Amino acid sequence: MTERIVLAYSGGLDTSVAIGWIGEATGAEVIAVAVDVGQGGESLETIRQRALGCGAVEAYVADARDEFANEYAMPTLKANALYQGHYPLVSAISRPVIVKHLVKAAREFGATTVAHGCTGKGNDQVRFEVGIQTLGPDLKCIAPVRDLALTRDKAIAFAEEKGLPIETTKKNPYSIDQNVWGRAVETGYLEDIWNAPTKDIYDYTATPEFPPAPDEVTISFQAGVPVAIDGVKVTPLQAIQELNRRAGAQGVGRIDVVEDRLVGIKSREIYEAPGAMALITAHKHLEDITIEREQARFKATVGQRWSELVYDGQWFSPLKRSLDAFIEDTQQYVSGDIRMVLHGGQAIVNGRRSETSLYDFDLATYDTGDTFDQSMARGFIELWGMSSKVASGRDLRVAGQ
Repeated sequence: MTERIVLAYSGGLDTSVAIGWIGEATGAEVIAVAVDVGQGGESLETIRQRALGCGAVEAYVADARDEFANEYAMPTLKANALYQGHYPLVSAISRPVIVKHLVKAAREFGATTVAHGCTGKGNDQVRFEVGIQTLGPDLKCIAPVRDLALTRDKAIAFAEEKGLPIETTKKNPYSIDQNVWGRAVETGYLEDIWNAPTKDIYDYTATPEFPPAPDEVTISFQAGVPVAIDGVKVTPLQAIQELNRRAGAQGVGRIDVVEDRLVGIKSREIYEAPGAMALITAHKHLEDITIEREQARFKATVGQRWSELVYDGQWFSPLKRSLDAFIEDTQQYVSGDIRMVLHGGQAIVNGRRSETSLYDFDLATYDTGDTFDQSMARGFIELWGMSSKVASGRDLRVAGQ
């Protein structure tokens, strides 16, 4: 029986050429796998037919938009996950769902190897291959660009020689990856970190310098998940899509950062994540009134470590699973409404309410009706500062000897 290889297929030039390139290099049959995580563009059926036209023996396509929003974007929201305090893990959280379908397709079609289009320089090769090793430890992995010397020039020449049904153009100066959670842009003249991004880079967001009138929105959450916008019920996918539209129109969610890649180099990245950043902002403000102080402090540490694990391709790891359990427990009372104004590149919260709030007006107020017993403060301060006071006395005593 001829060996079969499953290929993560985007429908673009490189992965279209990879179908025949892999076949010639290995003698194997190729099954193309396309997964829709809200990246937009062509229909899955168009992509499926192109894969078959480029020589794939089978084409597996999956509409995973709701799956991606529910099972990958929502845990990211609950963790308030921002790698290095900036990046909402746009590409990092899409790789595990694609891996899941790659392994599923490998089982369905009897493939022994999984292929992806990543280079040897980025994070995604790790995310794909660690995920595949975890979900399908018997499966092998190859990367045509990295392992089979498939360069862009060779891809264009191969496509023209074989008459493949794919447009062959000079390389776009940027490398772009996008899904419903956001959009990532890198390479080209952005590699000079002194160069400012130009307007043509952006697609999900309008220019914030000339915004339309302020847009006030109320987001309702239940156990950490958005369930309504301005009183209209929504699914997680619909919440992200609606805020992509409204926050994007105000230029919210533009991120320009130099981040630390897993492979040990620093990389300049431009991100657009209007829906993600608006939701994370709202979610964090709701947590501020519904999560107890010490729990909130520790959750910030957990969220940072969670972000690092996901960025580093450890979505399916035991530690990530354990941190998920802690984060999920913290969301029990994260329910209520957040009102925010979207304008000029900012999402500013100006109202919050919750039936499970820990904010007590009678304790917080300085007006008549204050129930806080201020006489307790003196003794509390004495005890709170006791260890420092004792240590300071020791320091003075020793210094005077």
